Amino acid sequence: MKKLNALYVALVALVVAIVALVMCIICCNDKKSASVEEVLKNNPGLVAQALQDYEAQAREEAQRKVRELIASETEALNNNPNDGVLGNPNGKIVLVEFFDFSCGYCHRLYPAIKGVIAKNPDLKVVAKTLTFVSPISKYAAKAALAAKEQGKYAEAYTALFEFKGRLTEEKVIEAIAATGVDVEKLKADMESEKVQKTLREMSELAGKLQISGVPTLVMNGKIVQTLDEAVIQQEIDAAK
Repeated sequence: MKKLNALYVALVALVVAIVALVMCIICCNDKKSASVEEVLKNNPGLVAQALQDYEAQAREEAQRKVRELIASETEALNNNPNDGVLGNPNGKIVLVEFFDFSCGYCHRLYPAIKGVIAKNPDLKVVAKTLTFVSPISKYAAKAALAAKEQGKYAEAYTALFEFKGRLTEEKVIEAIAATGVDVEKLKADMESEKVQKTLREMSELAGKLQISGVPTLVMNGKIVQTLDEAVIQQEIDAAK
């Protein structure tokens, strides 16, 4: 609410300032006084244009701050050894995906992620799992990270995204068990401090970067929100 009030005050101040400037120009040119009402009546698009300009400046400033935040967190984004990795773990091109295994849009994005991995052998995809979409999200995230302890993260990620139907705890274990993991070890590792810490780090990083929705991609120092494989490929090409 405070942010909204501050924005409203800023917008009003901007409009008043512009009106005052226009009034000054008109008065100087015509050598007579003019009221705010007269100025706005003779320039009906003035307020709308002022608001559009302000919004454009606000967006540009917000994007600049996000780029700075991303730059300051590059190591945490790209090189946390506890994160899941898809594609080439030594790839020079890095795409970071914030997602939730319960997110429908993340499931729609999955074929695009799979596609760009197949087409770009030098691509490393860092998988950062958030867990807010449904109660099963955290369980699935823990299971995938526990599979990483057996060298099976990519397989677990694929199994969960290709699973048809509603995920439950039993179905999560069933899907990942099919990748060949030791199920008893998997369940034990799911409750390990390492897995818990990794999930906290992912969530905290998303908070720092002001990521509040999934799926969200980070690449080339900016946030990319798309489900389109062609758009992702454009970003990859730009990074080459």
